[in-house]
Amino acid sequence: MPHIPDAPSKTSPRTRAPRLIWLLGPALVAGVAYLDPGNVASNMTAGARFGYLLVWVVVLGNLMAWLIQYLSAKLGIVTGRSLPEVLGQRIRRRPLRIAYWLQAELVAIATDLAEVIGGAVALNLLFNLPLIVGALVTGAVSMVLLAVQSRRGARHFEFVIIGLLVIIAIGFGAGIVIAPPDAAQAASGLVPRFDGTGSVLLAASILGATIMPHAIYAHSALARDRFRPSPERPTLTTLLRATRWDVTVAMVIAGTVNLAILLLAASVLPGVAGTDSLEGAHAAIAAGVGPAVATLFAVGLLASGLASTSVGAYAGAEIMHGLLHRRIPLLARRLISLVPAVVIVMIGVDPTQALVLSQVVLSFGIPFALVPLVAVTAKRDTLGRFANRRLTTIVGIVASALLIALNAALLVLTISGV
Repeated sequence: MPHIPDAPSKTSPRTRAPRLIWLLGPALVAGVAYLDPGNVASNMTAGARFGYLLVWVVVLGNLMAWLIQYLSAKLGIVTGRSLPEVLGQRIRRRPLRIAYWLQAELVAIATDLAEVIGGAVALNLLFNLPLIVGALVTGAVSMVLLAVQSRRGARHFEFVIIGLLVIIAIGFGAGIVIAPPDAAQAASGLVPRFDGTGSVLLAASILGATIMPHAIYAHSALARDRFRPSPERPTLTTLLRATRWDVTVAMVIAGTVNLAILLLAASVLPGVAGTDSLEGAHAAIAAGVGPAVATLFAVGLLASGLASTSVGAYAGAEIMHGLLHRRIPLLARRLISLVPAVVIVMIGVDPTQALVLSQVVLSFGIPFALVPLVAVTAKRDTLGRFANRRLTTIVGIVASALLIALNAALLVLTISGV
């Protein structure tokens, strides 16, 4: 695809700051994927079992996520196409496209499984609803949120998701305000180290729950939809500068909330049994910090499930459109990934086991999203003068290799039953 020229800017210095603020949003929506129930479970378990040991893993994952999400957004802005669309054009043989779509679709379903279960557990904790009813309610509400995106456009969808993001931040961050962690011990957790195989498994789980394939697919599509070419659109240089701020704000929020979850568990729940499940963590928080904080935790978990499952369904629709060249209504596409999650809840699979299973499936999808993203954004025939610099590509390759290796370790250790 020919490079999109960088049109002259019509933004005066006086209006540049307000315009920059209004360009923020797509990364905040994609960033919800970094605060889904899988992240909550991984960070809570890590803090309860190993204290402050794995603080550095959360920070490292956030830094890598910044680069990955920026590259995804840059691809969507500069080319006007999402990553699935680019791959759909580059993979010429239909059987290969279908195979690629199948693995991406499986990842989308696994993502939805974790998010629907998180919402169902939250509704059970808050209102004592049966898990199956909670799963259906979570799915129904997510369809309403997607209807906003379909009928009112990207900007209104962003406002709704950002509102849920605020609720998530309050719900998960309230605990450390009431029970602040030990600053010196938290700082010591920034030193990279492990303590046995169990800590390696949890480190891989944290990173696997942080860098999620559907967030990569979704961000390129969100940026494309928000910044379609028009006479009023700012220059590409302005858009990319705003995107760097957008990704930075999103990752600071996501990283802070994830750290808050781990630090709360490390300061209040060390050695407490049962915190490897969302229900057990809620009960332990209620006992250790108080029922008010536990209720806020459940509210944050509910908002997390609703927001992340909506973004996941958006990503799934884009994957199908880009790779199979077929577009179906977003709400119909929502049912495709919702039904398996509801069925798994209906047959009585343990929520914690289902969350672990979803993380294993997500691990399979990491290389198929990361490697093409770094490769495509490094090509001048795709991004022109906005292609990655050599150093950016090297860092992207190193980050991808590290993530793939840790996710492979997660698969091996999980399958072996460690």
